[in-house]
Amino acid sequence: MDILEKINGVPVLMCGAEGETIAGEREALDCIGNASYQGAEWAVIPVERFDEAFFRLSTRVAGEIIQKFVQYRVGLVVLGDISRHTEAGTALRDFVRECNRGRQTWFLAEAGELRDRLAGTGA
Repeated sequence: MDILEKINGVPVLMCGAEGETIAGEREALDCIGNASYQGAEWAVIPVERFDEAFFRLSTRVAGEIIQKFVQYRVGLVVLGDISRHTEAGTALRDFVRECNRGRQTWFLAEAGELRDRLAGTGA
């Protein structure tokens, strides 16, 4: 079940782990639509919801999904432990590091990190 929360004054859609697998643009657009409809600035999606192809950059699935979130101005948080994916190679690890430096897409291990980051946005 998806729940809208305000975290440090920022509306965030906390997506449930039991939802549809996000495997491409269609599922991303469904999530973006839901977030927008509820007035969320960010969508927080548990790592379990993403298709395995998302974590293999050569498939371009992550790029396509993230681009949709950027295009519709909804921040994306991939929430959970992705260490098994980042330990497999440096490309994803570097990609995650670059995303986490920005203000649009974050890969975070736990919700507490999100609270800390949103406290620093000035929102």
